[in-house]
Amino acid sequence: MADTGVFCSEGSVLRKAGANVNPNVSGAITNQFIGEAESMINNATRINYTDTYSGLNDDTKKTLQQAASDMAGIYAINYDMTDYNSTAEAETMVDILRDRFIQAISILKEKKATDFINGS
Repeated sequence: MADTGVFCSEGSVLRKAGANVNPNVSGAITNQFIGEAESMINNATRINYTDTYSGLNDDTKKTLQQAASDMAGIYAINYDMTDYNSTAEAETMVDILRDRFIQAISILKEKKATDFINGS
C-alpha cells in the first residue's frame, strides 16, 4: 500500500522545506513523509482526521494542512541537509516548522477547538 497524503500536497511540503531541499525529496519519499505526519497528528489528537477529512470545515482543514506540511517539511529537511547553505540554516528552518507544528497540534487538542471541529 502506497503512502498518500490527505491533508496537504507535495508542493506545500517542498515550499516549507525551502529552495535548498534535496532534489531527491519528491514523489514516494514526500508522500511517505506526509503519511507519517498525518498519522502523528491523528495519534497526538486522538482523532482520526484522515477518515473524516472531507466533512470538516475549511478552518480545520487549513490547520491540518499547516500541521502536516510543517511536519513533513521537517522530515524533508532532515532527509539530507547537505544542499542547505549551512547546517544552521537547515536547523533554523526545522525549529520554525517545529514551533508551528506544536502550535497547530495544541489548537487541535484544545477542548474548545475540538467542540468547534465536531460542530462543523
